[in-house]
Amino acid sequence: MAESKMKSLAMKIAKIAAITIPILLVTGFVGWSYTCPCDRTPGGYLFGATPEGEMSDWSFANDIPLCQIQIRDGLIPYSINLNCMATPAGDLYLSCSVCTRKNWSGAVLENGRARIRLDGTVYPVTLTRVMDSNELDRVWVARVKKLQVHAAPPLNPAVPLGTPRPDHWWSFRVESR
Repeated sequence: MAESKMKSLAMKIAKIAAITIPILLVTGFVGWSYTCPCDRTPGGYLFGATPEGEMSDWSFANDIPLCQIQIRDGLIPYSINLNCMATPAGDLYLSCSVCTRKNWSGAVLENGRARIRLDGTVYPVTLTRVMDSNELDRVWVARVKKLQVHAAPPLNPAVPLGTPRPDHWWSFRVESR
């Protein structure tokens, strides 16, 4: 009789765990997504308002210190804070230094579909690595100008105007989809 009660109790515990664990995991993921990305800690899904239509002028991005991008890297959404800058023509770019060491850039090279959050609004976008030297130089100048206002030392310091673009610096063109 005692053995039967033990099995019954074990079954009840297993059923409770089967319900509770997924609920805790989903709640934890949603809480993490609402809180991060924060500083250098990545986040999950980006919540926010969705715009109607496609964006053609991203100039307002220069008024926002950092953009938050969400990519798919494996099974779950992955988001990070990242430098973004708009050129005088209103084209938007993301940048990173020594991108070969970063997981997100490799995922973007495989699948350029992403979401970007600017000032609480989440835009569906396509990211494409820029390889043209002239375009990279224009984007670098836009980045340097933006960081004169929105630098965040020591992780994101401003560099003096006129600083040449380093070879290890990558940029991705952001296009609304």
